[in-house]
Amino acid sequence: MINPGIFREYDIRGNAEKDLSDGQVRSISLALAEILKAKNVLTIALGQDVRLTSSRIAQTLSETLRSCGISVIDIGVVPTPLLYYALFTLPVGGGAMITASHNPSPDNGIKLAIGRETIYGEAISAIKRRAIAIDAAPPPPFPGPPGTLSSHPVTLAYVKDLTSRFGSLPAFGHRPLRVIVDCGNATAGLVARALYTPLGIDLTMLFEEPDGTFPNHHPDPTVSKNLAALRQEVLDKEADLGIAFDGDSDRIGVVDERGECLFGDQLMVLFAEEVLAKRRGARVISEVKASKFLYDRIAALGGIPDMWKAGHSLIKARMKETGAPLAGEMSGHIFFADEYYGFDDALYAGIRLMALLARSGRPLSSLLSALPKTYSTPELRRFCPDELKFPVVERLKSLLKSQGVAFIDIDGIRAEFSDGWGLVRASNTQPALVLRFEAESPGRMSEIRALLTSALSQAMKSEGLEPSLAEQDLSPH
Repeated sequence: MINPGIFREYDIRGNAEKDLSDGQVRSISLALAEILKAKNVLTIALGQDVRLTSSRIAQTLSETLRSCGISVIDIGVVPTPLLYYALFTLPVGGGAMITASHNPSPDNGIKLAIGRETIYGEAISAIKRRAIAIDAAPPPPFPGPPGTLSSHPVTLAYVKDLTSRFGSLPAFGHRPLRVIVDCGNATAGLVARALYTPLGIDLTMLFEEPDGTFPNHHPDPTVSKNLAALRQEVLDKEADLGIAFDGDSDRIGVVDERGECLFGDQLMVLFAEEVLAKRRGARVISEVKASKFLYDRIAALGGIPDMWKAGHSLIKARMKETGAPLAGEMSGHIFFADEYYGFDDALYAGIRLMALLARSGRPLSSLLSALPKTYSTPELRRFCPDELKFPVVERLKSLLKSQGVAFIDIDGIRAEFSDGWGLVRASNTQPALVLRFEAESPGRMSEIRALLTSALSQAMKSEGLEPSLAEQDLSPH
């Protein structure tokens, strides 16, 4: 039986053996085929990550789509950005990527695109409804000719495209820029050396060999413990920069020369400064979890700060709608439509950061030293059942309104104060509420946190839940 819980806001994801068996993948693929044909998409690109189950899932999806008259161009084992690249460079009307991103190694999933856009929300819900119906009553065989299967690797074209845009980077003082790259035994190891060596940098690679069991550390660069080896190598080799990637290379993690981790909003400050220097007045998009200093800096640079909903597909849709040249999330999804295609590509973002740093000739930490000092929590998660998380947020909204607290509600509730803010939003990928707090002092941050968590506890109790005041440590899959 199809598990409805694997259909997330942005993709399909679950345990590979329990939730994505051949039969379940076949039902999902039949549902996808119907939707593709309804949109007159008859050829798609197909990629897969390095997980041990990706080949099986890709083969089942490919065979099922072709049995329905959909042709498949197989681009092989690649980072997700190369699947996006194929949407712009191959004669296809959509794509599918077999990946579970940064989930544990037993998991897997499917990211889908129609046209050049990844689908999300209602489009994925439509696949869910149809897949469940097909699972209960399989349709008759497709009466027409089957689709074709062809192979078209895109890695060489991708590497040639990107390296031709940058050439050799400037020297960092009187030597090449020293960069440590942690591939996490994931898809970045398939591409990073070929992509970064022509830049003329002093490159050291960590955990380059792809291994779907991820033997050295989990491939999620937003979690500090996963960057321990990278941080130590940066310090040991006196490197200028450390870069890490998630499992499918669409999210970047960064360590400065002191071994300090940089968050997505800090990276966005650097990229916004670069882009707005040549595109004054342009819109720059980030999400509700990002720091106030990012939005203030965008405005000070003459840009239009645009706070939007969290989620890579939602951010990409907002970019297309507004024509923004740059967007980014706390999670390390960075989107460049400035001199690039507009999709989230951590490998490309790494080059942009290296080029920016080399041109500056200054330590990475110094480029952010002028930002105002703030104190913030990491992303906190409190368990809340899927069927109650949105009602709880609505209940919280009413409570805060009655207390006269000002808030932004484009994605959950971001309560705004003159000296800080606090966020409560429903996760789109877990049965959880996401919380984050920031203020100008640790004491004020604690006060804002106490105010919101107290109101949240009231809201949860009103929905029949008995919350603990301590947030549960749920990993942000």
